Amino acid sequence: MRVGVFTVLYQNFPFEQALDKIAAAGASAVEIGTGGLPGSHHCNVDELLASAEKRTAYLKAVESRGIIISALSCHWDPISPDTQVAQESDVIFRKTVELAEKLGVPAVNVLSGLPAGSPTDTRPNWVTCPWPPHFLEILDYQWNQVAIPYWRGAAMVAEKHGVKIGVEMHPGMLIYNVETFLRMREACGPALGCNFDPSHLFWNGVDPVAAIRKLGDAIVHVHGKDCYVDPYNIAVNGCNDHKPYSKIPQRSWTFRTIGYGHDIKVWKDIVSALRVVGYDHVISIEHEDGLMSFDEGLQKGLAALKEAVCVESPGEMFWA
Repeated sequence: MRVGVFTVLYQNFPFEQALDKIAAAGASAVEIGTGGLPGSHHCNVDELLASAEKRTAYLKAVESRGIIISALSCHWDPISPDTQVAQESDVIFRKTVELAEKLGVPAVNVLSGLPAGSPTDTRPNWVTCPWPPHFLEILDYQWNQVAIPYWRGAAMVAEKHGVKIGVEMHPGMLIYNVETFLRMREACGPALGCNFDPSHLFWNGVDPVAAIRKLGDAIVHVHGKDCYVDPYNIAVNGCNDHKPYSKIPQRSWTFRTIGYGHDIKVWKDIVSALRVVGYDHVISIEHEDGLMSFDEGLQKGLAALKEAVCVESPGEMFWA
């Protein structure tokens, strides 16, 4: 298992300079944004699709530093009621899948997106409870008329190119927990995998080890990001919180560097559970800690993960 970095952390640096910083920190993989919400600061998708020579040079820049590309990421919203956003998201997704195949990258990370509540609505609608009764009508429309048809077709595209989709379970999206992910995977097939990010589960009371054991081989990529759940604010307001991320003292939960939300034993349990279900790819650090600098957050996150991950294959059970 490798420890990697989502390069959006160093989006203000040129590609090779960002790679130098990441390699010097001790990571051995990178996740690279191709557009949408992560941006495409380190990946000119159209240019790379058009030129085998440029793809070769691009891979050489990565591999010459002892690094692999763990995933390409184009998180956005292909099922948005904003038709321009939906169309642009779909175009970026399809191009990213094609590029992943050409570069030999196994996964394309995405968000499920969120539809409107009806064909005439203009804004997305996130339903989290079954009452009043019209909420169930909204969910039926979102799942059966919009999301399943789209992601079923997207999964066919990914399968054609030999790439796995890594859907990140995220609050505010149609797929935000294990149950919603597995529902979509059952409808779309095994090309629809999971980009497992514990930080989005901690605040909702989910045990990441239990989630990993339930997801099994559906996990195709993993994010390394922690979350501090504030017991004082949770006790007053519960977990759902729409205050800006900058209002850390008032929030119910806050993204943190690994080890600053949960201790290393929790992360060792996560790594062990991943090994139990057969995952042996990359844990990609996604730095979104408002209390720590980029460099220090990366260094501390790498140090924690390096203590937790298992690099070598298990030895023979001579005792069994």
